Amino acid sequence: MRQLRLEEVFKISGVPTVTFVPPSRFSAIKVALRTPGRGVVVEGPSGIGKSTSVTRALEETNLATKVTKLTSRVPADVEYISVLPELSEFGIVVVDDFHRLPEDVRMSLADLLKVLADREDEHSKLVIIGINRAGDSLISHAPDLANRIETIRFEVEPPAQIYAMISLGEQALNVEVVARDQVAEAANGSFYIAQLLSFELCLAAGVEETSAEPMVVNPSFTGVSRRVLERQEGRFGIAVRSFARGTKFRPSGRAPYLHILTWLREADTWSISLSDEIATHPNQRISVAQVVDKGYLANLIKSEGIVDLFHLDERTKVLSIEDPHLAFYLRNLDWAQFVKEVGFSGFSVEAEYDVALSFAGEDRAFAELLYDYLSDDELQVLYDLAEQDRILAEDIERYLAPIYESRTRFVVAVLGERYGQKRWTIMESDRFKHRIERGEVIPVWSTAVPVSAFDKTRDIGAMRFDPNGDLQAQARVVAGVVARKIASDNQLKFGTAARSGPDDHSGAPTR
Repeated sequence: MRQLRLEEVFKISGVPTVTFVPPSRFSAIKVALRTPGRGVVVEGPSGIGKSTSVTRALEETNLATKVTKLTSRVPADVEYISVLPELSEFGIVVVDDFHRLPEDVRMSLADLLKVLADREDEHSKLVIIGINRAGDSLISHAPDLANRIETIRFEVEPPAQIYAMISLGEQALNVEVVARDQVAEAANGSFYIAQLLSFELCLAAGVEETSAEPMVVNPSFTGVSRRVLERQEGRFGIAVRSFARGTKFRPSGRAPYLHILTWLREADTWSISLSDEIATHPNQRISVAQVVDKGYLANLIKSEGIVDLFHLDERTKVLSIEDPHLAFYLRNLDWAQFVKEVGFSGFSVEAEYDVALSFAGEDRAFAELLYDYLSDDELQVLYDLAEQDRILAEDIERYLAPIYESRTRFVVAVLGERYGQKRWTIMESDRFKHRIERGEVIPVWSTAVPVSAFDKTRDIGAMRFDPNGDLQAQARVVAGVVARKIASDNQLKFGTAARSGPDDHSGAPTR
């Protein structure tokens, strides 16, 4: 029996040799590589075996000696990739981590793929490797590219493939891995995770090389997994908690980033379409859409410590895990404890909006500034112009009425001179007036409206604004008070003491 070291068998870096198992799409890769000129896009989750499979397919088709391998993670490689369209007869070029290239470089490669395919170039071939839907960004730039490239999608590998890989390792080391079923389940279709766990189990059992006699590898799988997780905690813990808290952490907030992380953790392929997830999670639709559409999520992912863990394609709205270790870490965390440590007091929120603005058109300038400042504080705000795409072709009253009635936590009523005289303010106020006594309506009175002793909203805490004054400064102050009111309400709701800022006068009567 050939003597092999543990690290040669269950490889946790580099291309597996002894334990290589052809993935389900291996034949498709070989055929695509042999086709002159036709571009090849290999896409799928991190750690699924894309780069390994391309390397092995090139060897088996006798093309390996003609290949230049480049990656977007090496600046010098990126420079070379950017000039490829200017070169002729460059052979076979493999571009790994395509999704991390600057957008202009990705688009230039899309054009190059089209040119090579049209002339069936036998001397130049481009192979692109990227995460899920890497090809979508190419096709979105050049739709007619769809029929000119071969897109090979790596899905999560079936358990039989994972078992086959483990068996090859067992034979090479002359061992029996008792926890093979648990390894296959924890790997979730990833050859890499299966390699890692098999390596750690053998190491825990004292297996460093091929055993002279058959040996049973039977350490506690739970214990090994816990040790792997503990090592990963030091690597990922701070960054993942920072991601979950987001750019403006508020314990009483709606936790859009934590929801995104939860969806990603539960995804079969460690990659999610945010558009699809938003559509299937209506209670988080507004909060998550806001951080995505306003670029908050993109900026968060670019921050130090997080940038190497996640990737967001801003064109396709696909969010992916970059490191298979991170996928294992997220899946095996005590999620309830993690959420508690992150510090959100109310992770599940039923109301669709935090605030609904009600105002007459004459006060739109002030209302729009309120919307901007409240949104900047990552509150979910109903503002008519921000809802145009959803209201279009709908019965407007039927769409808006239930929101003012019960689907927003607070209504901020901007009470100007024409409020209550116009159709929409009459409809909206009719829907929310029953909420005044419940303390869910925040009046903001215009100084241009004369005081009337007969208006019952004069008896509850309110704020004022001067329509002829500095609207921006006033809106900033009002939005700040409303945000603190919502935070205070959340804290009281979840049993902790509320603390207000020194300028919080939301409970003071208007004089």
